[in-house]
Amino acid sequence: MFIPEIEKKTIREIKEYQESRLPELLSYLVEKSVFYSELFANNDINIAEIKTLDDLTNIPVTTKDDLQKRNNDFLCVQKNKVADFITTSGTMGAPVTFAMTDKDLERLAYNEYISFSCADTTEDDIFQLLVTMDKRFMAGLAYFLGLRKLGAGIIRIGPGLQALQFESIERFSPTGIIIVPSFIPRLIEYAVQNGIDYKNTSIKKAVCIGEPIRNTDFSLNTLGKRITEKWDLKLYSTYASTEMGTAFTECSEGKGGHHHPEMIIVEFLDENNRAVTDGEPGEVTITTLGVEGMPLLRFKTGDICYHYSEPCACGRNTIRLGPVIGRKQQMIKFKGTTLYPPAIYDVLNEIDAIENYIVEVSTNDLGTDEILVKAGCKDKNPKLEKTIKDHFRAKLRVAPEVVFLDPKNILSMQMHGNVRKPIIFIDHRNSN
Repeated sequence: MFIPEIEKKTIREIKEYQESRLPELLSYLVEKSVFYSELFANNDINIAEIKTLDDLTNIPVTTKDDLQKRNNDFLCVQKNKVADFITTSGTMGAPVTFAMTDKDLERLAYNEYISFSCADTTEDDIFQLLVTMDKRFMAGLAYFLGLRKLGAGIIRIGPGLQALQFESIERFSPTGIIIVPSFIPRLIEYAVQNGIDYKNTSIKKAVCIGEPIRNTDFSLNTLGKRITEKWDLKLYSTYASTEMGTAFTECSEGKGGHHHPEMIIVEFLDENNRAVTDGEPGEVTITTLGVEGMPLLRFKTGDICYHYSEPCACGRNTIRLGPVIGRKQQMIKFKGTTLYPPAIYDVLNEIDAIENYIVEVSTNDLGTDEILVKAGCKDKNPKLEKTIKDHFRAKLRVAPEVVFLDPKNILSMQMHGNVRKPIIFIDHRNSN
Protein backbone atom coordinates (compact mmCIF):
# COMPACT_ATOMS: atom_id res chain seq x y z
CA MET A 1 0.00 0.00 0.00
CA PHE A 2 1.52 3.30 -1.11
CA ILE A 3 1.25 6.18 1.40
CA PRO A 4 2.68 9.58 0.43
CA GLU A 5 5.29 10.68 2.97
CA ILE A 6 3.39 13.87 3.80
CA GLU A 7 0.46 11.78 5.07
CA LYS A 8 2.71 10.10 7.64
CA LYS A 9 4.03 13.40 9.01
CA THR A 10 2.79 14.97 12.23
CA ILE A 11 -0.16 17.37 12.16
CA ARG A 12 2.27 20.22 12.79
CA GLU A 13 4.52 19.16 9.91
CA ILE A 14 1.52 18.83 7.59
CA LYS A 15 0.40 22.34 8.56
CA GLU A 16 3.87 23.76 7.91
CA TYR A 17 3.98 22.06 4.53
CA GLN A 18 0.65 23.52 3.47
CA GLU A 19 1.67 26.98 4.69
CA SER A 20 4.77 26.74 2.51
CA ARG A 21 2.48 26.32 -0.49
CA LEU A 22 0.30 29.37 0.27
CA PRO A 23 2.48 32.17 -1.21
CA GLU A 24 2.64 30.47 -4.60
CA LEU A 25 -1.13 29.94 -4.68
CA LEU A 26 -2.00 33.48 -3.61
CA SER A 27 0.44 35.08 -6.07
CA TYR A 28 -1.00 32.94 -8.86
CA LEU A 29 -4.55 34.04 -8.02
CA VAL A 30 -3.58 37.72 -7.93
CA GLU A 31 -1.92 37.45 -11.31
CA LYS A 32 -4.26 35.08 -13.15
CA SER A 33 -7.74 35.13 -11.58
CA VAL A 34 -10.15 37.98 -12.33
CA PHE A 35 -12.44 36.89 -9.51
CA TYR A 36 -9.82 36.56 -6.79
CA SER A 37 -7.76 39.62 -7.77
CA GLU A 38 -10.97 41.66 -7.42
CA LEU A 39 -11.82 39.90 -4.14
CA PHE A 40 -8.44 40.83 -2.66
CA ALA A 41 -8.66 44.43 -3.89
CA ASN A 42 -12.24 44.96 -2.72
CA ASN A 43 -11.44 43.64 0.76
CA ASP A 44 -8.05 45.39 1.16
CA ILE A 45 -6.26 42.07 1.47
CA ASN A 46 -2.48 42.16 1.28
CA ILE A 47 -1.54 38.60 0.33
CA ALA A 48 1.93 39.08 1.85
CA GLU A 49 0.21 39.10 5.23
CA ILE A 50 -1.43 35.70 4.63
CA LYS A 51 1.32 33.45 5.97
CA THR A 52 -0.45 30.74 7.97
CA LEU A 53 -3.55 28.59 7.61
CA ASP A 54 -5.10 30.63 10.42
CA ASP A 55 -4.56 33.78 8.33
CA LEU A 56 -6.89 32.36 5.68
CA THR A 57 -9.80 33.42 7.88
CA ASN A 58 -9.06 37.02 6.80
CA ILE A 59 -10.19 36.11 3.29
CA PRO A 60 -13.94 35.90 2.51
CA VAL A 61 -15.25 32.49 1.50
CA THR A 62 -16.21 31.59 -2.05
CA THR A 63 -19.64 30.06 -2.67
CA LYS A 64 -21.40 28.05 -5.35
CA ASP A 65 -23.37 31.20 -6.12
CA ASP A 66 -20.09 32.96 -6.98
CA LEU A 67 -19.14 30.13 -9.33
CA GLN A 68 -22.50 30.18 -11.06
CA LYS A 69 -22.69 33.96 -11.49
CA ARG A 70 -19.04 34.56 -12.46
CA ASN A 71 -17.97 31.22 -13.85
CA ASN A 72 -15.61 32.60 -16.52
CA ASP A 73 -13.87 34.95 -14.06
CA PHE A 74 -12.39 31.94 -12.26
CA LEU A 75 -10.52 30.74 -15.35
CA CYS A 76 -6.77 31.38 -14.98
CA VAL A 77 -5.49 30.22 -18.39
CA GLN A 78 -6.16 30.98 -22.04
CA LYS A 79 -8.68 28.66 -23.67
CA ASN A 80 -6.02 27.18 -25.93
CA LYS A 81 -4.40 25.77 -22.76
CA VAL A 82 -7.58 23.92 -21.75
CA ALA A 83 -7.33 20.17 -22.34
CA ASP A 84 -10.75 19.14 -21.06
CA PHE A 85 -14.00 20.98 -20.35
CA ILE A 86 -16.06 19.54 -17.50
CA THR A 87 -19.38 20.55 -15.96
CA THR A 88 -20.77 19.86 -12.52
CA SER A 89 -23.90 17.73 -12.25
CA GLY A 90 -26.09 20.73 -11.43
CA THR A 91 -27.86 18.99 -8.54
CA MET A 92 -27.61 22.19 -6.45
CA GLY A 93 -28.36 24.72 -9.19
CA ALA A 94 -27.17 25.57 -12.69
CA PRO A 95 -24.22 23.42 -13.86
CA VAL A 96 -20.81 25.09 -13.61
CA THR A 97 -18.02 24.68 -16.15
CA PHE A 98 -14.53 23.64 -15.04
CA ALA A 99 -11.61 23.90 -17.42
CA MET A 100 -8.70 21.51 -16.90
CA THR A 101 -5.22 21.85 -18.35
CA ASP A 102 -2.83 18.97 -19.02
CA LYS A 103 -1.25 19.69 -15.64
CA ASP A 104 -4.68 19.50 -13.97
CA LEU A 105 -5.39 16.13 -15.58
CA GLU A 106 -2.03 14.85 -14.32
CA ARG A 107 -2.95 16.12 -10.84
CA LEU A 108 -6.33 14.41 -11.09
CA ALA A 109 -4.67 11.12 -12.07
CA TYR A 110 -2.25 11.38 -9.14
CA ASN A 111 -5.11 12.13 -6.73
CA GLU A 112 -6.98 9.01 -7.79
CA TYR A 113 -3.76 6.99 -7.80
CA ILE A 114 -3.14 7.73 -4.11
CA SER A 115 -6.87 7.41 -3.35
CA PHE A 116 -7.14 3.93 -4.90
CA SER A 117 -3.91 2.99 -3.14
CA CYS A 118 -5.60 4.07 0.08
CA ALA A 119 -8.46 1.68 -0.78
CA ASP A 120 -6.03 -1.26 -1.02
CA THR A 121 -5.90 -1.30 -4.82
CA THR A 122 -2.82 -2.66 -6.60
CA GLU A 123 -1.68 -3.23 -10.17
CA ASP A 124 -3.06 -6.76 -9.88
CA ASP A 125 -6.64 -5.48 -9.58
CA ILE A 126 -9.14 -5.13 -12.41
CA PHE A 127 -12.02 -2.71 -11.79
CA GLN A 128 -15.35 -2.64 -13.58
CA LEU A 129 -16.34 1.01 -13.95
CA LEU A 130 -20.10 1.46 -13.47
CA VAL A 131 -20.05 5.26 -13.74
CA THR A 132 -20.32 7.63 -16.69
CA MET A 133 -17.18 8.37 -18.70
CA ASP A 134 -18.84 10.86 -21.05
CA LYS A 135 -21.34 13.76 -20.74
CA ARG A 136 -18.61 16.13 -19.47
CA PHE A 137 -18.45 14.13 -16.23
CA MET A 138 -15.26 14.32 -14.14
CA ALA A 139 -15.70 11.25 -11.94
CA GLY A 140 -15.49 8.49 -14.53
CA LEU A 141 -12.52 10.17 -16.20
CA ALA A 142 -10.78 10.61 -12.83
CA TYR A 143 -11.18 6.94 -11.89
CA PHE A 144 -9.92 5.85 -15.28
CA LEU A 145 -6.84 8.07 -15.09
CA GLY A 146 -6.03 7.04 -11.54
CA LEU A 147 -6.36 3.32 -12.16
CA ARG A 148 -4.18 3.59 -15.25
CA LYS A 149 -1.50 5.46 -13.30
CA LEU A 150 -1.62 2.75 -10.65
CA GLY A 151 -1.38 0.04 -13.31
CA ALA A 152 -4.71 -1.67 -12.57
CA GLY A 153 -7.01 -2.96 -15.31
CA ILE A 154 -10.28 -1.25 -16.24
CA ILE A 155 -13.52 -2.41 -17.82
CA ARG A 156 -15.61 0.60 -18.95
CA ILE A 157 -19.29 -0.35 -18.86
CA GLY A 158 -21.08 2.61 -17.32
CA PRO A 159 -24.24 2.50 -15.18
CA GLY A 160 -27.20 0.15 -15.68
CA LEU A 161 -27.03 -2.68 -18.23
CA GLN A 162 -27.16 -5.50 -15.68
CA ALA A 163 -26.87 -8.24 -18.29
CA LEU A 164 -23.69 -6.69 -19.69
CA GLN A 165 -22.31 -6.15 -16.19
CA PHE A 166 -22.49 -9.85 -15.39
CA GLU A 167 -21.33 -10.89 -18.87
CA SER A 168 -18.22 -8.74 -18.34
CA ILE A 169 -17.67 -10.11 -14.85
CA GLU A 170 -17.74 -13.65 -16.24
CA ARG A 171 -15.57 -12.76 -19.24
CA PHE A 172 -12.86 -10.62 -17.58
CA SER A 173 -12.92 -11.63 -13.87
CA PRO A 174 -12.62 -8.14 -12.35
CA THR A 175 -11.74 -7.97 -8.66
CA GLY A 176 -13.68 -4.80 -7.88
CA ILE A 177 -16.38 -2.42 -9.01
CA ILE A 178 -16.71 1.37 -8.84
CA ILE A 179 -20.37 2.10 -8.33
CA VAL A 180 -23.14 4.21 -6.81
CA PRO A 181 -23.96 1.84 -3.92
CA SER A 182 -27.75 1.90 -4.31
CA PHE A 183 -27.21 0.17 -7.67
CA ILE A 184 -25.71 -2.91 -5.97
CA PRO A 185 -29.07 -4.23 -4.64
CA ARG A 186 -30.42 -3.98 -8.20
CA LEU A 187 -27.48 -6.05 -9.45
CA ILE A 188 -28.22 -8.62 -6.77
CA GLU A 189 -31.91 -8.72 -7.68
CA TYR A 190 -31.06 -9.20 -11.36
CA ALA A 191 -28.64 -12.01 -10.51
CA VAL A 192 -31.23 -13.81 -8.37
CA GLN A 193 -33.92 -13.50 -11.05
CA ASN A 194 -31.57 -14.86 -13.72
CA GLY A 195 -29.93 -17.65 -11.74
CA ILE A 196 -26.50 -15.99 -11.56
CA ASP A 197 -24.29 -17.12 -8.68
CA TYR A 198 -23.17 -13.58 -7.90
CA LYS A 199 -21.71 -14.52 -4.50
CA ASN A 200 -19.05 -16.66 -6.14
CA THR A 201 -17.92 -14.26 -8.85
CA SER A 202 -14.48 -12.65 -8.94
CA ILE A 203 -15.80 -9.40 -7.39
CA LYS A 204 -14.47 -8.96 -3.86
CA LYS A 205 -14.69 -5.20 -3.24
CA ALA A 206 -16.60 -2.08 -4.21
CA VAL A 207 -15.51 1.56 -4.21
CA CYS A 208 -18.76 3.37 -3.45
CA ILE A 209 -19.36 6.87 -4.79
CA GLY A 210 -22.06 9.52 -4.51
CA GLU A 211 -23.95 8.07 -1.53
CA PRO A 212 -22.97 7.33 2.09
CA ILE A 213 -22.64 3.71 3.21
CA ARG A 214 -21.78 4.52 6.83
CA ASN A 215 -23.28 6.24 9.83
CA THR A 216 -21.39 8.98 11.63
CA ASP A 217 -19.91 6.36 14.01
CA PHE A 218 -18.52 4.56 10.92
CA SER A 219 -20.81 1.56 11.28
CA LEU A 220 -22.50 0.53 8.06
CA ASN A 221 -25.77 2.35 7.49
CA THR A 222 -28.92 0.64 6.23
CA LEU A 223 -27.76 0.61 2.62
CA GLY A 224 -24.31 -0.69 3.58
CA LYS A 225 -25.83 -3.48 5.67
CA ARG A 226 -28.34 -4.34 2.97
CA ILE A 227 -25.47 -4.86 0.54
CA THR A 228 -23.10 -6.81 2.77
CA GLU A 229 -25.81 -9.08 4.19
CA LYS A 230 -26.48 -10.37 0.69
CA TRP A 231 -23.03 -10.06 -0.91
CA ASP A 232 -19.76 -10.45 1.00
CA LEU A 233 -18.04 -7.38 -0.44
CA LYS A 234 -15.41 -5.14 1.13
CA LEU A 235 -16.90 -1.65 0.81
CA TYR A 236 -14.81 1.51 0.53
CA SER A 237 -16.47 4.91 0.71
CA THR A 238 -15.11 7.91 -1.18
CA TYR A 239 -16.14 11.56 -1.15
CA ALA A 240 -15.17 14.01 -3.88
CA SER A 241 -16.50 16.82 -6.05
CA THR A 242 -15.70 18.44 -9.36
CA GLU A 243 -14.85 21.70 -7.62
CA MET A 244 -12.12 20.23 -5.43
CA GLY A 245 -10.71 17.77 -7.97
CA THR A 246 -9.65 15.72 -4.97
CA ALA A 247 -11.02 12.67 -3.17
CA PHE A 248 -11.28 11.66 0.48
CA THR A 249 -11.16 7.85 0.36
CA GLU A 250 -11.37 5.22 3.09
CA CYS A 251 -8.57 2.83 3.89
CA SER A 252 -9.17 -0.73 5.07
CA GLU A 253 -9.94 0.55 8.58
CA GLY A 254 -13.21 2.10 7.30
CA LYS A 255 -12.94 5.07 9.66
CA GLY A 256 -13.48 7.98 7.28
CA GLY A 257 -12.06 9.38 4.08
CA HIS A 258 -8.39 10.39 4.29
CA HIS A 259 -7.31 13.93 3.48
CA HIS A 260 -4.48 14.32 0.95
CA PRO A 261 -2.73 17.49 2.20
CA GLU A 262 -0.54 17.94 -0.88
CA MET A 263 -3.73 18.31 -2.95
CA ILE A 264 -6.02 20.46 -0.85
CA ILE A 265 -6.39 22.58 2.29
CA VAL A 266 -9.61 21.79 4.11
CA GLU A 267 -11.57 23.73 6.74
CA PHE A 268 -14.82 22.87 8.51
CA LEU A 269 -16.95 25.95 9.09
CA ASP A 270 -20.21 26.83 10.78
CA GLU A 271 -22.89 29.15 9.39
CA ASN A 272 -20.84 32.16 10.48
CA ASN A 273 -17.71 30.85 8.75
CA ARG A 274 -16.02 30.02 12.04
CA ALA A 275 -14.07 26.78 12.41
CA VAL A 276 -15.83 23.95 14.23
CA THR A 277 -14.02 21.49 16.49
CA ASP A 278 -13.87 17.70 16.33
CA GLY A 279 -17.29 16.39 17.27
CA GLU A 280 -19.18 19.28 15.64
CA PRO A 281 -20.62 19.13 12.13
CA GLY A 282 -19.17 21.69 9.74
CA GLU A 283 -19.38 22.66 6.10
CA VAL A 284 -16.46 21.29 4.09
CA THR A 285 -14.53 24.30 2.79
CA ILE A 286 -11.58 23.75 0.47
CA THR A 287 -8.56 25.52 -1.00
CA THR A 288 -7.06 23.65 -3.94
CA LEU A 289 -3.30 23.21 -4.30
CA GLY A 290 -1.56 22.67 -7.63
CA VAL A 291 -4.59 23.50 -9.80
CA GLU A 292 -3.76 25.52 -12.91
CA GLY A 293 -7.04 26.05 -14.78
CA MET A 294 -9.55 27.06 -12.09
CA PRO A 295 -8.07 27.03 -8.58
CA LEU A 296 -10.40 27.78 -5.67
CA LEU A 297 -9.74 29.57 -2.37
CA ARG A 298 -11.87 28.90 0.72
CA PHE A 299 -14.68 27.43 -1.38
CA LYS A 300 -17.69 26.26 0.64
CA THR A 301 -18.88 22.98 -0.88
CA GLY A 302 -22.28 22.92 0.82
CA ASP A 303 -21.56 19.45 2.27
CA ILE A 304 -21.91 19.01 6.03
CA CYS A 305 -19.56 16.49 7.66
CA TYR A 306 -17.88 15.58 10.92
CA HIS A 307 -14.09 15.40 10.88
CA TYR A 308 -11.60 13.44 12.96
CA SER A 309 -8.01 14.41 13.76
CA GLU A 310 -6.58 11.43 15.63
CA PRO A 311 -4.11 9.22 13.71
CA CYS A 312 -5.45 6.21 11.82
CA ALA A 313 -4.24 2.65 12.43
CA CYS A 314 -3.26 2.48 8.74
CA GLY A 315 -0.27 4.77 9.41
CA ARG A 316 -1.73 8.03 8.09
CA ASN A 317 -1.94 11.08 10.35
CA THR A 318 -4.19 13.15 8.11
CA ILE A 319 -7.65 14.46 8.92
CA ARG A 320 -10.47 12.04 8.15
CA LEU A 321 -13.95 12.98 6.93
CA GLY A 322 -17.05 11.22 8.15
CA PRO A 323 -19.95 10.53 5.79
CA VAL A 324 -21.82 13.52 4.40
CA ILE A 325 -24.69 14.25 6.76
CA GLY A 326 -26.37 16.35 4.12
CA ARG A 327 -26.03 19.42 1.96
CA LYS A 328 -26.61 22.77 3.57
CA GLN A 329 -29.12 23.87 0.91
CA GLN A 330 -31.06 20.62 1.27
CA MET A 331 -31.81 20.99 4.98
CA ILE A 332 -35.51 20.36 5.62
CA LYS A 333 -37.59 21.76 8.48
CA PHE A 334 -40.50 19.32 8.70
CA LYS A 335 -43.09 19.47 11.48
CA GLY A 336 -40.57 20.98 13.88
CA THR A 337 -37.81 18.50 13.03
CA THR A 338 -34.63 19.32 11.11
CA LEU A 339 -33.75 16.66 8.54
CA TYR A 340 -31.29 16.05 5.73
CA PRO A 341 -32.23 13.77 2.79
CA PRO A 342 -29.74 10.96 3.72
CA ALA A 343 -31.72 10.33 6.92
CA ILE A 344 -34.86 9.82 4.80
CA TYR A 345 -33.00 7.52 2.40
CA ASP A 346 -31.77 5.43 5.32
CA VAL A 347 -35.34 4.70 6.44
CA LEU A 348 -36.51 3.86 2.92
CA ASN A 349 -33.54 1.54 2.36
CA GLU A 350 -34.66 -0.53 5.36
CA ILE A 351 -37.92 -1.55 3.70
CA ASP A 352 -37.49 -4.48 1.33
CA ALA A 353 -40.78 -3.82 -0.46
CA ILE A 354 -39.44 -0.48 -1.75
CA GLU A 355 -37.30 -1.07 -4.84
CA ASN A 356 -36.52 2.57 -5.59
CA TYR A 357 -37.77 6.01 -4.66
CA ILE A 358 -37.73 9.76 -5.17
CA VAL A 359 -38.02 12.25 -2.30
CA GLU A 360 -39.65 15.58 -3.18
CA VAL A 361 -39.71 18.65 -0.94
CA SER A 362 -42.00 21.63 -1.46
CA THR A 363 -43.41 24.61 0.42
CA ASN A 364 -47.04 24.49 1.54
CA ASP A 365 -49.56 27.34 1.86
CA LEU A 366 -48.30 28.09 5.37
CA GLY A 367 -44.74 28.55 4.10
CA THR A 368 -43.38 25.42 5.76
CA ASP A 369 -41.70 22.39 4.22
CA GLU A 370 -43.61 19.34 3.01
CA ILE A 371 -42.10 15.96 2.06
CA LEU A 372 -43.53 13.56 -0.50
CA VAL A 373 -41.99 10.13 -0.99
CA LYS A 374 -42.65 8.46 -4.33
CA ALA A 375 -41.96 4.79 -3.64
CA GLY A 376 -41.45 2.16 -6.31
CA CYS A 377 -43.21 -1.03 -5.26
CA LYS A 378 -44.39 -3.95 -7.38
CA ASP A 379 -46.83 -5.33 -4.84
CA LYS A 380 -48.47 -2.73 -2.69
CA ASN A 381 -49.69 -4.37 0.50
CA PRO A 382 -52.58 -2.37 2.03
CA LYS A 383 -50.57 -2.17 5.25
CA LEU A 384 -47.38 -1.03 3.52
CA GLU A 385 -48.07 2.70 3.83
CA LYS A 386 -48.64 2.34 7.58
CA THR A 387 -45.46 0.25 7.88
CA ILE A 388 -43.44 2.92 6.10
CA LYS A 389 -44.83 5.73 8.22
CA ASP A 390 -44.25 3.74 11.41
CA HIS A 391 -40.61 3.29 10.38
CA PHE A 392 -40.27 7.04 9.84
CA ARG A 393 -41.84 7.90 13.18
CA ALA A 394 -39.62 5.40 14.99
CA LYS A 395 -36.43 6.73 13.40
CA LEU A 396 -37.13 10.41 12.72
CA ARG A 397 -40.24 11.14 14.86
CA VAL A 398 -42.13 12.44 11.80
CA ALA A 399 -43.65 10.75 8.75
CA PRO A 400 -43.94 12.16 5.21
CA GLU A 401 -46.68 11.58 2.67
CA VAL A 402 -46.16 8.45 0.57
CA VAL A 403 -47.46 7.56 -2.90
CA PHE A 404 -46.79 4.27 -4.67
CA LEU A 405 -45.69 3.96 -8.29
CA ASP A 406 -44.37 1.20 -10.50
CA PRO A 407 -40.57 0.84 -10.02
CA LYS A 408 -40.09 1.25 -13.78
CA ASN A 409 -41.79 4.66 -13.62
CA ILE A 410 -39.58 5.71 -10.72
CA LEU A 411 -36.48 4.59 -12.64
CA SER A 412 -37.47 6.63 -15.69
CA MET A 413 -38.00 9.66 -13.45
CA GLN A 414 -34.59 9.15 -11.81
CA MET A 415 -32.76 8.90 -15.12
CA HIS A 416 -34.71 11.31 -17.36
CA GLY A 417 -32.99 13.47 -19.93
CA ASN A 418 -29.20 13.53 -19.93
CA VAL A 419 -28.61 13.12 -16.19
CA ARG A 420 -25.36 11.38 -15.24
CA LYS A 421 -26.49 9.78 -11.99
CA PRO A 422 -29.90 8.86 -10.56
CA ILE A 423 -31.94 11.78 -9.24
CA ILE A 424 -33.50 10.74 -5.93
CA PHE A 425 -34.05 14.18 -4.36
CA ILE A 426 -36.06 16.99 -5.95
CA ASP A 427 -36.36 20.34 -4.20
CA HIS A 428 -39.35 22.40 -5.39
CA ARG A 429 -38.98 25.04 -2.67
CA ASN A 430 -37.06 27.55 -4.80
CA SER A 431 -39.65 27.35 -7.57
CA ASN A 432 -42.65 28.01 -5.34
